[in-house]
Amino acid sequence: MHGPATSGWLLVALCAATGAYCLVRMRSCSGEAREAAGGEALMGLGMAAMAVPAAVLAPPDWAWVVYATVFGAAALRALWPARRSTHHLHHLVGSLAMVYMAVEMTSGAGPHASHAAAGVPLLTGGLLAYYTVYVLRSGIRLIPVPAPAGGAATVSWGARAELAPACRLAMGLAMLAMLITL
Repeated sequence: MHGPATSGWLLVALCAATGAYCLVRMRSCSGEAREAAGGEALMGLGMAAMAVPAAVLAPPDWAWVVYATVFGAAALRALWPARRSTHHLHHLVGSLAMVYMAVEMTSGAGPHASHAAAGVPLLTGGLLAYYTVYVLRSGIRLIPVPAPAGGAATVSWGARAELAPACRLAMGLAMLAMLITL
């Protein structure tokens, strides 16, 4: 992505840590929760790879085609379950946003070079609005609630209920940052 190298590396670290945690979470859940964790791991690790600062490591042109193909396949996979679940719908939007960013990055002159005088393209603006609302809603859901009486049981890192929403919030913020630099 384009932008300062320091913020790019921080974004890489955040997305990689989130993706790695989602892989750990996959081991401690099953069914639809495991599938969601897998989708989030793909998204986090893919975002980490795409966020590597271009000034440090410029990916070859074919890498953007690979990103678009992988996230296009993820979007197709999320298409059918998105009918019954807003979480899968969010995965669909996220995968399509990644495809959009990969396609935009394939242009040699830089992202939105032809749109410089026209302002922010409509699709980018729509995605920015979507992720802004998503981040605000996710942040509100992280407001702590009183713990149930009876003491806290020891829970593995992968099964901690409060970490999954925090990871979703982190990935939403990372997506906002990536869309802004687009």
